[in-house]
Amino acid sequence: MKHLALFAAFMLTCGVSHAQTLDKMNWFNEPEEWSVTDNTLTMNVTPKSDYWRISHYGFTVDDAPFYFAEYGGEFEAKVKVSGDYKVRFDQAGLMIRVDHENYIKAGIEFVDGKYNVSTVVTHHTSDWSVIALDRPVDYIWIKAVRRLDAIEIFYSFDDKEYIMMRNAWIEANRPVRIGMFGACPDGNGFKATFSHFTVRHLPDRVRTEWLRSNAE
Repeated sequence: MKHLALFAAFMLTCGVSHAQTLDKMNWFNEPEEWSVTDNTLTMNVTPKSDYWRISHYGFTVDDAPFYFAEYGGEFEAKVKVSGDYKVRFDQAGLMIRVDHENYIKAGIEFVDGKYNVSTVVTHHTSDWSVIALDRPVDYIWIKAVRRLDAIEIFYSFDDKEYIMMRNAWIEANRPVRIGMFGACPDGNGFKATFSHFTVRHLPDRVRTEWLRSNAE
């Protein structure tokens, strides 16, 4: 019984959500202008920058700003995103990155004068999926949940009701970089703002089942 009680306590503590301290994170492709104030990141997205590999367009780029922390295991990550989107393909959101050939980016993307929720999944080559919104939005929430070898991506307008936009494969048991990105492949840059960035550890599903099955 004692072991079962300890296991229950362990499960409760693992469900606690923690806000990532933004001033302790790292840059990949640091932009010229950025700031962190009250745990909110603002960046001037680098002009003519993006993340994409090979497919459809025939080029590979890996030069847009990405502000990240590294995590292992299973997790839930989310962030509130807003941007002064101006031209085609301006985008900002959440990225989960293993390396230059394996990453997932999801957020708002401005295409053909419309706001879209967009996901790019890259495993050597990139693919792209979009959901057109029926109106401009001041901000959006993006959430990613990693379980085993899958990432589920959701969006929300209020941080209450979330809608799934993608389920994608990612290598299990591999540390990843999680954070906020902006890209401006076709323009001269724009301002993007990120707040309420959190990463919540989720107890490993396989280990949790083993502990439950082998409780003393």
